[in-house]
Amino acid sequence: MVTSTVETVIAAPRDVVYKFFTERDGIGPYLPVVNFTLKKPGAASGVGAQYLIGVGGLGITEETTALVPNERMEYKIIKGAPVKRHVGTITFADADNNSTVVNYTMESEPSLPVPAKVLELGLKTLINQFLGGAKKALR
Repeated sequence: MVTSTVETVIAAPRDVVYKFFTERDGIGPYLPVVNFTLKKPGAASGVGAQYLIGVGGLGITEETTALVPNERMEYKIIKGAPVKRHVGTITFADADNNSTVVNYTMESEPSLPVPAKVLELGLKTLINQFLGGAKKALR
């Protein structure tokens, strides 16, 4: 299992940042290439929601597994990726000047042999794309 974590501050209130990350289908326009499309809504809390991440109906399926309003989101990949296990955890905390500290962690166990350093770099790149997209969207 390889883990990568990136922490950053986003210049927006915590409830706004939380909503941006948890309502995943709004992220796509701020990321290179991929779109997020809601495939299956979750419970009233949002847990269980499934999103297709890709282009033209092809890609991976992600499922929201835990939500703590304005504090934490967790998800896992359930289909379409060569992984035994992939989990993302995003936490949110207040920062100065009505900003939000976002701590984004991805853990992944590939089903194919991939050197740990290569996978770690790939995860960090993905996290930075999500965080960069959020900063663009919420400025």
